[in-house]
Amino acid sequence: MKLKIFLGLLLAYNLTFGQSHQITRLDGSKISVVEIDKTVQLLMDKANVQGLSLSILNKNQQAYIKAYGFKNLYKNEYLDTSTVLYAASFSKAVFGYLTMKLAQEKIIDLDKPLYKYLSKPIPEYEYFSDLKSDDRWKLMTARMCLSHTTGLPNVRWFHPTTGVQDTLGVMKIYFTPGKKYAYSGEGIKLLQLVVEEITKKNVEALAIEKVFKPIGMIRTGYIWYDRFDDNYATGHLADNTLNPKKKRTIPVAGGSLVTTISDYTRFIEYVMQQKGLDKKVFKEMIKPQIEIHSKTQFPAITDETTTENKAINLSYGLGWGLLKCKYGRAFFKEGHDDAWRNYNINFIDKGISIIIITNSANGEFIFKELLETLIGDTCTPWKWEEYFPIGYKK
Repeated sequence: MKLKIFLGLLLAYNLTFGQSHQITRLDGSKISVVEIDKTVQLLMDKANVQGLSLSILNKNQQAYIKAYGFKNLYKNEYLDTSTVLYAASFSKAVFGYLTMKLAQEKIIDLDKPLYKYLSKPIPEYEYFSDLKSDDRWKLMTARMCLSHTTGLPNVRWFHPTTGVQDTLGVMKIYFTPGKKYAYSGEGIKLLQLVVEEITKKNVEALAIEKVFKPIGMIRTGYIWYDRFDDNYATGHLADNTLNPKKKRTIPVAGGSLVTTISDYTRFIEYVMQQKGLDKKVFKEMIKPQIEIHSKTQFPAITDETTTENKAINLSYGLGWGLLKCKYGRAFFKEGHDDAWRNYNINFIDKGISIIIITNSANGEFIFKELLETLIGDTCTPWKWEEYFPIGYKK
């Protein structure tokens, strides 16, 4: 594995000329690109991470971008910065930004009950029919969907407290909407339904119009395009087994996004430079909407609480997790699937961001050390995220 990763580093060596040879970390110290390469290579080898794409922003602009390892281990195919990757729940951050643009354009009101936008009551839509006996669906708003306070489960097909697959897939409201945080993909699905009915366009068409095209994200989509077939990554499970991702033809706002490290870096640059949104709207997007007291992010529906993250003011905004620490404010988003582990955090007051996308089930084992070494991020709530390093004793 060591030799293969080394060869991959040689073949995928795609640092551009003019790219900074030193990266500024949050505390003002510097790290060289040589040190970054060495750190990434050692950690990938230690945790058997088959492929990883990385970018870092300084002063709200790309300062470093590189792909490491394999897009397909068994074909000896190497990642590069144009390889299409599965973004997983990065999808929600893009959709959150898109929704804020719609709010800015007065197409949707963040606080208007969602059912008032629809042609029929929410339980009359088949997917949400289980809610017919609980009229608290009338309380749900776009703000609640984006801040994960609807009370809906994360994924209806998995038990909300144990994570065990649930073949019944019952949709249920677990607490009064707006009362507390509980990560919910189903809440995002409800908002997608509303947005598409209001605009008479699907999420892909809206994203092309309002996000992808203005930013120049030419290899990104909520659906799969044939042009992506020339260069895309396959997921790898912990034991190196390949785990191909479905090429979706129907957009899912909460989870179908595919992108490249180059494209997603363009998106984060755009957001960090506060483009596309008025100051007031941008401020609202990254303003705490709800404090987070849960011990871990998952299982989403839990009564177990902690004060461990009080020091960083852990909370949720509109589409993004939020924190505030000695380096100022930050907004972040994760992505997680069977064979994909992704993380992005943006320190808005420092102009420093990092984006990590891995096509490996082992990716999260190295996030804590990557964040600390590459940008000096000691603020990410890695225990809450369950980004436990190899050998960590819980």
